[in-house]
Amino acid sequence: MKKYIPFLKSGPLVAVIRMSGVIASGGRGSALNDAGLAPLIERAFRKGKPAAVALLINSPGGSPVQSSMIAARIRRLADEKKLPVYAFVEDVAASGGYWLACAADEIIVDDNSILGSIGVISASFGFDQLMARHGVERRVYTAGKSKSMLDPFRAENPEDVTRIKDLQEQIHANFIDQVKSRRGARLSTDRDMFTGDIWVGQRAIEVGLADATGHLVPWMKDKFGDKVRFALYGQKRGLLQRIGGQAASQLISTVEDRAAFARFGL
Repeated sequence: MKKYIPFLKSGPLVAVIRMSGVIASGGRGSALNDAGLAPLIERAFRKGKPAAVALLINSPGGSPVQSSMIAARIRRLADEKKLPVYAFVEDVAASGGYWLACAADEIIVDDNSILGSIGVISASFGFDQLMARHGVERRVYTAGKSKSMLDPFRAENPEDVTRIKDLQEQIHANFIDQVKSRRGARLSTDRDMFTGDIWVGQRAIEVGLADATGHLVPWMKDKFGDKVRFALYGQKRGLLQRIGGQAASQLISTVEDRAAFARFGL
């Protein structure tokens, strides 16, 4: 009723964007990606004249491209609307998850939050010996000698390994540039921050990966007063996913997500 009485002012509004899960391109369950998050991010910055935007992050990482696109969208809107952005890390903001956290002006963590893993990883399997034992022959025809790079059904090629490491170094350099541009002088100069190592809570603050410990509601009340209001924006599963119509796909996605979180003991 209060909002219909023009001379009664409401408390400041904080738009809260929940980003939880592995970061991956579209079509994979509840994965975080720019296509899925774009309408939520746009509404969060534009609807209701918010005083600030808060990011609730719980992600072990994933696609560097999607991480970069989501973070760039957040920064563009923050600059356009001249709004402060705060990231609140829950269990983990590692790898691409930390890339997202760096889109904020301040990063707030729980004492047990895991941050960092500023590196690039690529993993696969090799089945060439298994195929040989069962008498299976692999036949591949390509135009272009690099077209069949890292074929898991062939013996590992040293040239392919050199090539993938070169690609990883390029992405790693971009990741480092992003962190340095956002965290700047706050980063520790006493140790190498970009080895892929991780830090917990207060240690993450000490090395400059985060700014303080705290949680969303009390932190925002301290910033904007006890009458602060919250508008939550988060991805929703489709009807078929909710009733089990895509059970097999969702199961695979869940297993992959759990494996990604398990790298950090979660």
